[in-house]
Amino acid sequence: MTLAATDPEEITAATEDGTASAAPPARAHWFRRLLRDRAAALALLVLALIILGALLAPWIAPFDPALNSRSVMTPPAWSAMGESQYLLGTDGQGRDILSRLLYGSRLTLLIGFISVGLGGAIGSLIGLLSAFYAKLDPWVMRGVDILLSFPAILLGLALVAVMGQGIVPVIIALAVSSVPDCARIARGIAVGVMKQEFIEAGRAVGLSDLTLFSRYLLRNCISSIMIFISLRFGQVVLIGATLSFLGLGARPPTAELGMMASQGREFLLFAPHIAVIPSVLIFVIVLSANVAGDALRDVLDPRLQA
Repeated sequence: MTLAATDPEEITAATEDGTASAAPPARAHWFRRLLRDRAAALALLVLALIILGALLAPWIAPFDPALNSRSVMTPPAWSAMGESQYLLGTDGQGRDILSRLLYGSRLTLLIGFISVGLGGAIGSLIGLLSAFYAKLDPWVMRGVDILLSFPAILLGLALVAVMGQGIVPVIIALAVSSVPDCARIARGIAVGVMKQEFIEAGRAVGLSDLTLFSRYLLRNCISSIMIFISLRFGQVVLIGATLSFLGLGARPPTAELGMMASQGREFLLFAPHIAVIPSVLIFVIVLSANVAGDALRDVLDPRLQA
């Protein structure tokens, strides 16, 4: 039985009986095991530095990200034609690329966190309820299948046509596109949990649906759901940057990584750094998120541990 892993009181009682004394230490040191993976530790460090730079952008950015200058398309400082005050050079309007990267990463990460948070929460709730109430399962999952047929880019185009260009339509499109994936994953996990003996025992002793759902079903599914959401974050950031690259996201002169790459493609032949630098940062964010998510899955997934 897995009841010992669902409630602190049951864990304590089971430990006294000698039946589940090894479970808490294994979960208590998951972060230490995660850091033993050098690739995961490096990915977490890179993500932490990027997030820290985005949060501290107003204080560490050397220039205003929307400030124009006469130094147009200046190459990075390490090149022969570079200027020391512009470490990563300037874009086609003379704006400092480093400052725009700091502010742009803030907006890109914010879109990713909000989108995957909303989509993950709504989708997971739908999947869990679908597994908990078997009568709803066929109807709910058919609706999920319909949502799966709409790509995020198509949803973005439709929402922009209705709401206009902006960040809000992109967030809504990314959140809606995350709902069906999270719902299917959550339902698949919850179906296995619902077959466990402690669910039947809870129903037999008269526990309410709310108690069974929150105390036993949700607690046994939350770690696997969080693993999928962490893996989904990199995909959401990439799709969000793609939508901004197509002109569906933030409006100029707002700094956003996908839009910066799009604006730099006009100068790709004679000033490639304008498009390449934000594209590399997007690549680093997505790669770090995927590596960290894979490592988190290896640490928390009980099937892989077994």
